[in-house]
Amino acid sequence: MPGDPTAPDMTTQPRPVYVIGAGPGGLAAAAALRARGVRAVVVEKSDGVGASWRRHYDRLRLHTTRRLSALPGLPMPRRFGRWVSRDDVVRYLEKYAEFHELELVTGVEVTRIEPATSGPEGESGNGAGGGNGDGDGDGDGWILHASGGRELAAAAVVIATGYNHTLALPDWPGRDTYEGRLLHAREYRNPQPYAGQDVLVVGVGNTGAEIAVDLVEGGAARVRLAVRTAPHIMRRSTAGWPAQRSGILVRRLPARLVDRLGALVAKASVPDLSAYGLPRPTTGLYSRVKQGSIPVQDVGLIDAVRGGTVEPVAAVEAFDGAEVVLADGSRITPDAVIAATGYRRALEGLVGHLGVLDERGRPRTHGARTPEQAPGLYFTGFSNPISGMFREMALDAEKIAKAVARRAAKGAA
Repeated sequence: MPGDPTAPDMTTQPRPVYVIGAGPGGLAAAAALRARGVRAVVVEKSDGVGASWRRHYDRLRLHTTRRLSALPGLPMPRRFGRWVSRDDVVRYLEKYAEFHELELVTGVEVTRIEPATSGPEGESGNGAGGGNGDGDGDGDGWILHASGGRELAAAAVVIATGYNHTLALPDWPGRDTYEGRLLHAREYRNPQPYAGQDVLVVGVGNTGAEIAVDLVEGGAARVRLAVRTAPHIMRRSTAGWPAQRSGILVRRLPARLVDRLGALVAKASVPDLSAYGLPRPTTGLYSRVKQGSIPVQDVGLIDAVRGGTVEPVAAVEAFDGAEVVLADGSRITPDAVIAATGYRRALEGLVGHLGVLDERGRPRTHGARTPEQAPGLYFTGFSNPISGMFREMALDAEKIAKAVARRAAKGAA
C-alpha cells in the first residue's frame, strides 16, 4: 500500500528497474515491482499516462469486463459500468499512477537499449556500479539511450511501449497522389465531420467494424467496409456471459478443439452474412488468433450489415486519381477513406540489434521469461489474447515483479 512505513527504502537502490511506457502494461509492472520492494521508474515519451488511449476514437469501450480488466492493487470503480469507456480508462490509469505513487518521468523517449559492459574490478563501464543488476550473474544490467543525450543505467528493463505503437498504412499504388481524403483510424475521433458523406472504411477488425457502425449512427450518407479476409464475429456477451470468460476458459485448450467449439457457437449465435458479402471464415477461430487475428466483438456490425447501412465490399487494391480500385475490379469514389489497417510494434530501433525479435518484429518472449541472450529484459503488452489484454498485462506484471525480486534476492545472498 502507498505510504507503508514498513516498506523498504527504494531510493537507496543505485540502479532501478526502468519501465518504458506509461500505458496499462507499464504502470501495472511498475506497481507490482514497487509492491515487492523493487524501485521502478516509468519513462514515457508523451506528457502523461495512457497516451495511446487518449488518441483513440470517442466511442471506444473496453471489450473486456470491468472486473476482469483491473490492474494489480486497484479495482476499477463500479460507476464505470460493465464496459468501460475510453475516457474512464484514462481516468483509471491516472488514478492508478497516483494511488501507487509511481515514479514517472514524462517527455523522455528511450531510443535504444544496450547491455552494460563490465569495467575494471567488476564495475560497470558507465560508472553505474557492477554486477548483473538483476542478480543472476549472467549480465551487467542495461544502458538506456534517451532523448536529450541521456544515458540511464538500469538493473533490468521492462518494455511496455504498446501493441498500438506506430500506425501501419499499406503502400497502395497511387496512394500518395490520391485526390480524396485518406486517413488512418488513429486520426478518427467521431462521425461528426463525415455527416452526409460517402465513407469507405478499410479493414474489418474491431476498430474498422466499430468505426463503420459509428459513422452510420452519426449520419454518414453511405458507409462501405473493405474486407480482404472474412473475420470471425462474436457476440460481446450472450445471456449475460461475456465472450472474455469463454476466452479465458479455452485459452489453454488445443487450437483444433477451440476451432470446432467456436464454429458451433458462431452458428448458434451469429447469423450467416454471406448474402451480404461477409461470409463465414474458412479458417478456425483459435487458429486465426494464433496468427494474431482477434475475433470481431459485435457492437452493432451484424445489424448494420443485415440492414444494409454498412456495405461490405472487396479489398482495396490501389488508388487512381479520385477513385479507389477494389480487388474485384470495381471503382468507387468515396469522400473519405479511413484505413483501419492496424499498427506495428516498432521495436526494431529499440532492441532489434539484440536478437530478441521474431521475423515479424514481435518479442520472442513475454512476461517473466527473458531472452537467453538478454537476461533482465522483459516484455509486456505485445500480444492481443482472447482472454483480454488488460487481464494478461496484470498477470504479466505480477510474474515480472516476482522474477525480478527473486533475482535481486539471489544476487544479494
